[in-house]
Parts: sequence; structure tokens; C-alpha cells
Amino acid sequence: MKVKFIIFVFASIWLMLITRVFFLAIQSNNYYSELSQNNTIKVEQIAPVRGEILDIHNNPVAINKLGFRISLAPHLLSKKQKKNFEAEIDLIVKLLPSLDREKIEKNYRKKDSFYNHNFIEVVPFIPYEEMTPVYSILNLRKNIKITAAPKRFYPYKNIAAHMIGYVARANKKDIEENPLVDLIGYTGKTGIEKYYNEYLQGTPGQRKIKVNANNQEIEQLNYVPADENRKLTLSLDMELQQYISKLFDGKVGTYVVMGVDGAILSAGSFPNYDLNIFVNGMSHQMYNELSSSLDHPFTNKLVHGLYPPGSTIKPALGLLYITTDLNERWSVDCKSRLPLGGRIFRCWKHQGHGYTEIVKAIRESCDDYFYKGSLVLGNQKMSTGLKRYNLGAKTGVDLPNEFIGVVPSREWKYNKYKRIWNVGETLNMSIGQGDFLTTPMQIAQMTALMATGKLPKPHFAKFIGEQEIEAEYEEVLTKKESEKLSIIRKAMYQVCNNPHGTATQYLHSKVTLAGKTGTAQVIGIKQDIKKRKLEHELAYYNRSHAWFTTYGPYKNPQYVVMAMVEHGGHGGHAAGSIVSNIYNKLLELGYIKK
Repeated sequence: MKVKFIIFVFASIWLMLITRVFFLAIQSNNYYSELSQNNTIKVEQIAPVRGEILDIHNNPVAINKLGFRISLAPHLLSKKQKKNFEAEIDLIVKLLPSLDREKIEKNYRKKDSFYNHNFIEVVPFIPYEEMTPVYSILNLRKNIKITAAPKRFYPYKNIAAHMIGYVARANKKDIEENPLVDLIGYTGKTGIEKYYNEYLQGTPGQRKIKVNANNQEIEQLNYVPADENRKLTLSLDMELQQYISKLFDGKVGTYVVMGVDGAILSAGSFPNYDLNIFVNGMSHQMYNELSSSLDHPFTNKLVHGLYPPGSTIKPALGLLYITTDLNERWSVDCKSRLPLGGRIFRCWKHQGHGYTEIVKAIRESCDDYFYKGSLVLGNQKMSTGLKRYNLGAKTGVDLPNEFIGVVPSREWKYNKYKRIWNVGETLNMSIGQGDFLTTPMQIAQMTALMATGKLPKPHFAKFIGEQEIEAEYEEVLTKKESEKLSIIRKAMYQVCNNPHGTATQYLHSKVTLAGKTGTAQVIGIKQDIKKRKLEHELAYYNRSHAWFTTYGPYKNPQYVVMAMVEHGGHGGHAAGSIVSNIYNKLLELGYIKK
């Protein structure tokens, strides 16, 4: 019995040993093989080349300049390698005297460590023409690595700067949000460059190589090219863009030329700046001058500027009036003064407008009509209706971080200030003043709604690669509003064509227009002032913002043109000539057929 037990024990032990040997020799082979591969096979990611941006006629507006980057081998700061480190930098600076030696050393020391076995980038970009004469010399050095490094370039410099946007070196936040940016080194920061960054940057390629113990390449095992050079074609016309930029020379403000389908043909924000300074870098002095300017050149006023809309909202509000509690025959007797709650609410016309119904109220911009109409409708109906027209909401334009503005209401005021609404605020709201704030893009979208009865989604992209962007519309009008929209269009036509229209005398357009002027006050008028100063008599930054939003041709709406001049005074006076010239240029370029 004891013998059998001993044999059983020995057999069990031998079985366990054989099983263990089998596991180590056979089953673990894949595991240790994989470990072995990690020691000898290296995977390199290949940074994609950023896609180009083109205008509607395939003129490049954002391209890549050909150049090179210089990298040095790691661990050159050790005692044994120190002389090699100095020699390599001496050679680089000798052959390329435009480079800063201290900066090269600083870049190297920042990234060199015992754990880093990759080449260290010390010069991010050298132009092609500068590198070509010395390329063969540097490329033969085993401690120096020369690789292609495209650099973003904007041929039109400051034209459409806020819309196109720029790329710049990526920071920690950029890398956290998009790890690929760490490989590429730069990312879209503003405008279209940022909005379409993921598409434009492409996807990286991959290169699998075998290396020895010294990290030297033995052979290439596999190569997957990067998905790059993705083309983005815009609906912008840079010839038109350059023309309109000259019209705004010396002025502060913004404009947009948009098809009634939402395709943006031209847009600008002023003052602007050369996009290339963000790629190449700027001095602290230049940055401080730009950032401290009272005209805010860094702000894209089209979507980030918040302004009282003034009388530009009267067509939309008028449509609400005549389709809810009022009708097109309802009228007021404007005497230029409306006493209410211990205050006097004035109409802009000192002697008043007399008998006024909806068409005249919009044509001559009678404030008294809208004051009294707002007392009938009340804030709730006004606010709800204007929000339905998409005020106080994003337009959906393909630009980053679009602002939404404010359509004031009882709920909004209480939530923000914990204070109750008063009736005077309803009157201020009816003429686009008080806490009412919109972006110029919203006013342009609302104008398109008045022109066609449909709310288009504005967009700059025409083709993403080969895929065409289709127009998108939203039906927001009620059946009754659609039926009575022709009354509002008639009034907007008279604004630009009737002898009493607020814009007529300032226009010289060859295209028949409909539109609305607006004068948005930036300072309040004291109650004891019986006759206010004229706009040109006020200090510049106290003058009103001048709005003029239009569509044309009147009978067959094709384009919306909106212009807003900061501190420009009266809308027609400040922007009438600009808008007229834009339509004449559209006619000249064949966008509008006469």
C-alpha cells in the first residue's frame, strides 16, 4: 500500500512538472514572442498634411508652404556625447545663420531625458528655399534628422480673417481634447480652421520598422500612408471679399452677403488682422496693441458681437403684431411722445409721424406705433414669437462658439437679476433697445426669413471633399404669418424706394431692394433733454450703431446683404452706400441677373 502511495506521489509530481514545461515552452510562446517584438519592432506614427481651404472659384485661401524641421538625436548631453552636441549645433547655425543658437539648445534640453529614445525637434520650420542649398550636408549627419514640415500660409493675409481663422501651436488643453494634435504640433484656433479642424487635419499614417539595441533602423516592415490633404471648398468669393473690404476701410463693424439658401458669399469683421502673424508668431507689443484696442480686432463681430438690434427687428415684430392681437388696419396717431410710468417715450421724429399703420410704421420707422402695439401684445407674446423666428438662438453657421444674444422676457429678467419686469421694458424691447441683444448673423438670417418665408441655415462650406453641402431650411411661420408676409415685404420695399423711406435717399443700387435700417443707441437719453444732439455731434464712442439689412432683387429674392457700422449713426447714412455698392458688384460679377 505504501509503495502504491509513493508511486502515486511521484507520478503526480512528474505530471505537474511536465504540464508546467508544456505551458512555458508552448503556451507562453506567443506572450514572450510579443515581448521580444516590442524590444525589436518600433511603430512610428506619420503626421498628416493639413488640407487646403479654397474659395468658390478654387482660389487657395489657406495653404501649406513647403519646408523642413530639424531634429537631433537624444542623449547628446552626456559627457561622452557633449562634444558631438556642440559640433552639430555649430554646423546648423553656420549653415543656417538665421537660426537662434540659444533657442535650439533650449528646445533640446526641454525634451531630452534618459527615457526618451526619439529624435528631438529643435527647429520646427525652415523654408524650402533656405534649406535646399545645405540639405545634403545636414542629411548625412547621423545625429541630425531632416524631415518635411509644411507650414500654414494665408495668401490673402487679412481678407476674411475672422471667417477663415488660423492655426497655431497646440497647447496642453488642445492635446487633451484631441491627442492627434500632439503628433501634428498645431491645430485650428479660430474660424473655419477650428470648426472643420478634425476634417482638415486628417488621420495619421503608420510605419512599422525593426530596430537594433541602439535604436537604429534595420528594415521597414509595414507602411500605411496618412489620410491627408483633405480639401475644403467654401462658398466665399475672394474677389468680392477684397472689394467689400475696401468699402469698410477705416470703419469698424461687420457685414455678410448670404444667398437666401444660406450659402455665404462674403463676410467680414473690422478691424481685422493678418492671419500669418499667428502662424509666425508676434511680438508682445503687437499683441498688447491689438488686444487692448477699443475696436476689438480679435472679435469676430458677425457671431461674437452682441448689439441692440434697433429698428431692424421691426419687420419681424410687425408680422407678429398683425397676425396676433392686431391687424394691418390697426393704426396710431404718432405725436412723438408717449407718457408712461412717469417717463416720456419718444419717437425719433421730433414732430411725430401722425396717422400711422403697419406699412408706414416700417417704412418710416415710427417708434410710437411699436410702443403702442407692444402694450397690446405684451412681453410674453413678443418674446415667444421672436424666439420662434430664431432670435436668442444660434443660427447654426459653421463658425465656432457662436453667441445667442438675449430676447428679454419676464422669466429671463427674474432668473438673471431676481427682479420683476416693468412695462417700460416692453416698450424698449419693441424698438430693439434695452436688454435686447442680437448678433449680426441673426439679423441676416431673420431678413432671409422675411424675404422667402423660410429660415435658412447659414453656411460657409460648399464642398467637404467631394460632398456638396445641401441647403437646410426650417419652417417657422404660421399659416397666417405666411399669408400676411407680403404686407411686411411691401413695407420693406418702401423703406428703400418710397420718397419717405428711411433708406431711399442713401441708395444708388442698380438692383431693386427691400430692407430695414436701424439705429441702435449705445447710451441712454436723459428725460430732461428736449432735443438730443445729432449723431455727428456726439463723441465717437457715444454714437449709435448703424444697421442696414436688405434683400434683393425685391420680386425674386436671391441675396441678403446686411451691414452694421459701429458708432456709424443712422443706418441708411452709414451703410446705404456700402450696401448699394455690394449689390452693384454682385450684378457685375454675374451673381444677380439683371
